[in-house]
Amino acid sequence: MLAMDQGVVEEWLSEFKTLPDSAIATYAASLKEKGSLIPALYKVIRENYSDLLEPVCHQLFEFYRSGVPQLQRFTLQFLPELLWSLLSVSAARDPHTSGCIEALLLGIYNLEIVDKDGQSKILSFTVPSLSKPSVYHEPSAIGSIALTEGALANHGLSRVVYSGPHLQRETFTAQNRFEVLTFLLLCYNAALSYMTPASLQSLCQLSSRVSICGYPRQQMRRYKGISTRLTVTSEFLVQLITGIHYALSNGEAELGSKALDDVLYRAQLELFPEALLVGNAIKSSLHSAALKSKEGGRSIQVEITPTASRISRNAVTSLSIRGHRWKRNETQEVSVDGDPTLGSVAVPEISVTGVSGERMANGDSLRPRSDGRNHLDDSLGASSEVSTDSRGHDSGSRSQEVRRQKSVRRMVENEGSGLASAGRSQY
Repeated sequence: MLAMDQGVVEEWLSEFKTLPDSAIATYAASLKEKGSLIPALYKVIRENYSDLLEPVCHQLFEFYRSGVPQLQRFTLQFLPELLWSLLSVSAARDPHTSGCIEALLLGIYNLEIVDKDGQSKILSFTVPSLSKPSVYHEPSAIGSIALTEGALANHGLSRVVYSGPHLQRETFTAQNRFEVLTFLLLCYNAALSYMTPASLQSLCQLSSRVSICGYPRQQMRRYKGISTRLTVTSEFLVQLITGIHYALSNGEAELGSKALDDVLYRAQLELFPEALLVGNAIKSSLHSAALKSKEGGRSIQVEITPTASRISRNAVTSLSIRGHRWKRNETQEVSVDGDPTLGSVAVPEISVTGVSGERMANGDSLRPRSDGRNHLDDSLGASSEVSTDSRGHDSGSRSQEVRRQKSVRRMVENEGSGLASAGRSQY
């Protein structure tokens, strides 16, 4: 560690101790202006045998215990690097060099699981409903959802998941290590929008190292750190993926993509369904969304709910169906001999005085009388063919058309029989 970096850290350690309580808020806001302090603190944390490591951890814990949000976020930005230091030392079987880091992490954990009154916290998380848009999905992108009885019963209901109460921890063991680390990552992800680019890079590096150490992919990544496999849990990987998702959309596209691939690689080896589900969902969404540049705003890309202008104006509704039916009925209802109920059936003209054609001596004509009936049948058959070929008629229109044809046929038969009787009476 350079002497200049050591001087910056020592000045930072002594400065906070002499501050009065009234000046803490002003001091917390001025930490952002110290550009050389954060890189120097990263160097101290990475050197496990540094003499400044213990006072730095103590100072970071004092920041977090103060309750000032700016100071708490300042401590949280070093959390990924602290986690990696703890895990690497644990894998090397050298716990004596990580005592101060363990104390810092356990102190943050014990502060977060209780409220201001010292009572255990119970965290609640609302699971978004698929039928309503959220920052995670759009109902239009999922497709139509079957309106079953169960779906209608659950429509509008929100499912709430609870976490806690959590137990106080005095030391790290093999059983509770990842329970504590997963909860700390949950606190880190809650403040992701305040994290610096250096912190997001550290998170991506932590995810890759934890996932590939001791596996063949470590040689492909050319990482020459520890070669011991680190035990992980599915919940721990899910929290890592959550942070990677934010880093991907906020300037760390390359590191974030590698970290996501490494975490999915480890999840496949361990057969962790939760991590595979979340990781593959994020990976598939990256193909349809362009990653923001490093100058872009801090955000997570989501779809926008479609506005009214994007909805098709030709949508089929009950009103449009009724309007279409009324238009069709208006075109069919034409007047036949002053009777509008006859519809669009073509009725042949029939002479009342007789049937056209030359008459024989006995009063018969050269053209048989059945021609009028045949012509009527042809016209009725043609109209019935047109009626059956039109696919747009509904069942009510078809039945009404059949009744109209039958009434016309009976009327024509009655007139034909009347003409025949009139001809016989003349002769």
